[in-house]
Amino acid sequence: MAFRILATLALVATTLAAPTPSNETSTLEKRIDHFGDATWFHVGQGNCGVFSVDSDKIVAIPKSLYDQNNGGNCFQWVRITDQRNGNVHWGQTLDSCPSCVDGLDLSPSLFEEFGSLDVGRFPIVWSFEPFGFVPPN
Repeated sequence: MAFRILATLALVATTLAAPTPSNETSTLEKRIDHFGDATWFHVGQGNCGVFSVDSDKIVAIPKSLYDQNNGGNCFQWVRITDQRNGNVHWGQTLDSCPSCVDGLDLSPSLFEEFGSLDVGRFPIVWSFEPFGFVPPN
């Protein structure tokens, strides 16, 4: 009799502890932080096929990454953090940068969000935002 009660309790406990399927899908993506330098360039028609002007908030990602993803990061927003002071701004991927190893080339207006163009280069941490992301104003 005691065995039957223990077996029943074990069955109930196993049933309650079993995972239940969910119909919800997760949009969580693992964010990869890239460490490098920010530089700036005069924009024009980028590898993503769009013509931009210097006042647009544009980034050019390393050409090796652009090629590795077959341009799949075109139009994706990038979060850029200035390692000197923690300031954060966003730019949209519209080009690739042949001389960038791990850093980004920024449009003049985006670079100036962080400081003067005269600085020329500063250390950053950057990562892609999920597609569909809209940067804050």
